[in-house]
Amino acid sequence: MLIAVTVACVGIPPRAQPFGSGAQVTLGDVAGAVLVLVAAGMLVTGRARLPGRALLAVGPLVATLGISTVHSTDIVTSLTGFVRDLQVFVLVPLAVVVLVRDRRDLGAVCWSVLGLGLAEAAYGIWQAVTGNGASMGGENIRAVGTFGAVEVMAMSIVVGFAFLVLTAFALTAPRHGFAAVPCALAGIAVLGAALAFALSRGTWIALGAAAVLILVLFDRWTAVKVLTCCGALMLVLLGIGGGGSQAVVERAKSAVVSVSDPDQSVGDRYNLWAAALQIWEDHPVAGVGVKNFPAYRDTYATIELSSGSETADPVNGYVRQPLLSPHNEYLLFLSEQGVVGLAGFAALLAVIVAGLRARRDARDPFWLASVGLMAFLLVNFLYADLGGPTCVLVGIILGLTATCAFGSVSSSRGAVDPSSGVDGVSGEAVAPFSGAVGPSRGAAGVRSRRGVP
Repeated sequence: MLIAVTVACVGIPPRAQPFGSGAQVTLGDVAGAVLVLVAAGMLVTGRARLPGRALLAVGPLVATLGISTVHSTDIVTSLTGFVRDLQVFVLVPLAVVVLVRDRRDLGAVCWSVLGLGLAEAAYGIWQAVTGNGASMGGENIRAVGTFGAVEVMAMSIVVGFAFLVLTAFALTAPRHGFAAVPCALAGIAVLGAALAFALSRGTWIALGAAAVLILVLFDRWTAVKVLTCCGALMLVLLGIGGGGSQAVVERAKSAVVSVSDPDQSVGDRYNLWAAALQIWEDHPVAGVGVKNFPAYRDTYATIELSSGSETADPVNGYVRQPLLSPHNEYLLFLSEQGVVGLAGFAALLAVIVAGLRARRDARDPFWLASVGLMAFLLVNFLYADLGGPTCVLVGIILGLTATCAFGSVSSSRGAVDPSSGVDGVSGEAVAPFSGAVGPSRGAAGVRSRRGVP
């Protein structure tokens, strides 16, 4: 429940002004800190243990992060980034691994992500329909949820996570659960509409790749049928084209021609990528230090780079934000932490992916959702990086995927993983749709989380 509360806190609008020297502390960050403290208390008192693979995953990242910080050209500035990276990629994910002890806990985490996504989606749709969203082409039609135009990508990320979770559970729902499928389709329709109104090309690409992967892993024939229906729906929308749907169509077209004819936003991104690569070429081993990319950006970027991005909405008004990162998580690590830092980050991702691959079970909703969420992050990191209130949520998502990958909660239905280092797995309650997964019939002697037969 602590994790669920932390997820809910992510949707609470952040402070208008950053805390201290530019570091924005949200209510989600505070809840995440409580989460880490509780998990640490359980470890200290012996009520829980960390799987060995968890330390194998985060150990290299902690070491390389420390090396790049010590060798930073501005250590004081890098200390803030050190704490943030430690929070998102190490502490919060490990806290989730410690606190999630059985499949009921996994279900609670997924429910919280789904609930936040649906709430943000409903609010985002209202913004787009009533003209209370962020500005796009002179009209306030872009859905941004409670995050506002200042965090214009946040809502689409949250809704994308929820979309993948709901898709995984809808696919694995029992065929005799007649009420489950219509509810799932209604939820997917709401989430899909909000994602369309978010006008986020990057989220569309990452979500499309992750959703296709989920469908193919579950059943190839199902994937063909679903993708055919989606293609037909796209043709209908293209034919209608009017009002808000016209903005969606134009945005989609701009994504297709972004390589040959990039707009200002995409052009700035290409320029930032080139600058990040040049920074790395001059500082190949340990980079320039965490959070030092802005100090070197103008030295390496060309004159075509914008001085900042412009956002506007009815709540925050017009805001011009500086470009503080290369908008690519891999290039951010490479430029600020060099090959050392990128190796640590790659080790974390590789251990989680390898664990998920080893525990493959396409009929387990938690495994299927974890694969989709991990694929979404890996693709999204190609043209986006972390920032704002969704940092804690990304840490929780990494913890959720790591829980399935490390085996601290078995991905097999109703089975107990003796190597988890936790008291046991109940195997009784599971996915948001009742009956999606459960213990095998006739199974006996399954120990509860308190060790009582």
